[in-house]
Amino acid sequence: MGSDARVTKNTRHSYATRSNLIKKVLTPGGRHTVQILTKKSKGVMCGDCGGRLPGIKKLKATAYASLKKRERTVSRAYGGSKCAGCVKDRIVRAFLIEEQKIVKKMLAEKAKQAKK
Repeated sequence: MGSDARVTKNTRHSYATRSNLIKKVLTPGGRHTVQILTKKSKGVMCGDCGGRLPGIKKLKATAYASLKKRERTVSRAYGGSKCAGCVKDRIVRAFLIEEQKIVKKMLAEKAKQAKK
């Protein structure tokens, strides 16, 4: 027969709340003990669309300070704060606005030429 797998919670209170989770583990010595789990982070979200940013670890906010820069960001404009789709939309929008300004300027010049 196997050994008894019952364990005692050694945390502040005995309630199974989101911040008081434990995991039962079997040690190499054959004893059953508990590991206290930490809450999972949602990870970094895109500032525009609110989606999760791929390529960046899901950690607590304070844990990012100890990471290397290449683990905190993505090598792209707005990397680490905006997703690729939103950056693409911004680039296209900026290009179209500039084109619109050029067309407006040309029309104004044509109108000026026609008046003379």
